[in-house]
Amino acid sequence: MTLVTEGEADSSGYRCPVPEALSAVIAATTRWLLRAYPATGGALGLALARVQVRQAATVAAWLRYPTGLDAELLALLGPGGSARLDWLAGAEPADDPTTPDAAWLSWVDEVVASWAACLLADPALAAQAVAAVEHSPHRPGPACEFRRLTEPDDRDRQAAALVRHPDLVAPVGDLHRAELLACMAAFARD
Repeated sequence: MTLVTEGEADSSGYRCPVPEALSAVIAATTRWLLRAYPATGGALGLALARVQVRQAATVAAWLRYPTGLDAELLALLGPGGSARLDWLAGAEPADDPTTPDAAWLSWVDEVVASWAACLLADPALAAQAVAAVEHSPHRPGPACEFRRLTEPDDRDRQAAALVRHPDLVAPVGDLHRAELLACMAAFARD
């Protein structure tokens, strides 16, 4: 399994590597969530929101695709794209989905976006999800932390106010919330 260091740096400066097979889905899903629920507070706000959303998308992807084989199958088959999510969130679809700039939309994973929205809206649920992936084969070690997701401070909450608002993300989060809870319960049993 090849790792790419695209993850966001944690408080110690460590960058959490993600499996290459999941990197495009995590990046595209992060980008989509930030496009649908924009950050506030300028450049710093965008950076803080991006870290939180990327952490949520990473945990959601690790839960959704728990083995290296799952991740490789995703890379082979593709996730399905953002069309349904665009409609639900009222996000503007690309003017021409064949343009190179719109190609990233095909790597958005609806389930990962839904699960990430659930985790962002509920830090306690996010902490349970992080605990569930503690021994994930994707997780490179204990230095990979998710503090901004599980314990957001005031600046984090302000920067990601829209994407953390339970009512605003409910249409996306509710799509696959039951599957997220079932998946976490299965991880807890193992």
